[in-house]
Amino acid sequence: MRKLGFAEMNAFVAIAERSSFAKAASHLGVSRSTLSETIRNLEDKLGVRLLNRTTRSVALTEIGERLLAEMRPALDSFEAAVESINVFRDRPAGHLRLSVPRPAAKVVIEPILSKFLAAYPAITLEIITDSALTDIVRDRFDAGIRPGHRLEQDMIAVRVGEDARPTVVASPDYLRRRPAPTAPEDLQGHACIRQRFASGALLRWVFEQPGKNLEVLVNGPLIVSDGDLAVRAALDGVGIARLPISSVDTFIQKGQLIPLLEDWAPRSVGFFLYYPSRRQTPAALQAFVDFLRAQALDASRAPSR
Repeated sequence: MRKLGFAEMNAFVAIAERSSFAKAASHLGVSRSTLSETIRNLEDKLGVRLLNRTTRSVALTEIGERLLAEMRPALDSFEAAVESINVFRDRPAGHLRLSVPRPAAKVVIEPILSKFLAAYPAITLEIITDSALTDIVRDRFDAGIRPGHRLEQDMIAVRVGEDARPTVVASPDYLRRRPAPTAPEDLQGHACIRQRFASGALLRWVFEQPGKNLEVLVNGPLIVSDGDLAVRAALDGVGIARLPISSVDTFIQKGQLIPLLEDWAPRSVGFFLYYPSRRQTPAALQAFVDFLRAQALDASRAPSR
């Protein structure tokens, strides 16, 4: 049997973990045709079929399943060996891959992005913006960011910032047609723009006042999974939306959206960076965690205006 190359095995694992040539090619930064050729060469060398392909799906054969089970520990050992070199560097280096929902990308990542990359030029930061409940272990992310109430168990979690404070808004056009709600319960008589997570769960509309906690079951003609689409619908007068203030503050300042129920604060929770508990945290990830902590500490010490 001809000698196998690391690139071939890495390509196989990338496809197997994503069940898709297109997604694996995108992850590896190669064309789909190049990846297909790599896998054909690998199967020719081994003399067995590793993947069953159709026009719509990719699935492991029984032999492919066995090879993947054997390869994962080997790849983890390879990554650990490369990571061990970091202790001899003056500055951490490596590739840091994060799964981040859009509100956290705006509130937590954007303000520190250029500063972090300037401080750690040997680190390559890859940020995948996705509000789904991504399995960061299965999809081989180093870490993720989520609101505290959506954290997985058995993860190390570090608070890295305040949630993008939610607010309830509607357009002037909508409010010309319908009276503005004066209490959360009034929302039940309004057209509300709801959002559904990738898990299938709908976003809950929970409101708080000192000593009070109220959840309202809202209804309306539109359910979306994309926050930008909800903003657009609110601007167009489709209904009332519950959105992060960072997504709508510009429109509020311009008078294109009107904040509602300001005496009732939609429940807000902090953002946490989370990652698997393991014996050794990669140096690039530890540098990122320490940097976020330092930025949060500086922000807390800054005088309020």
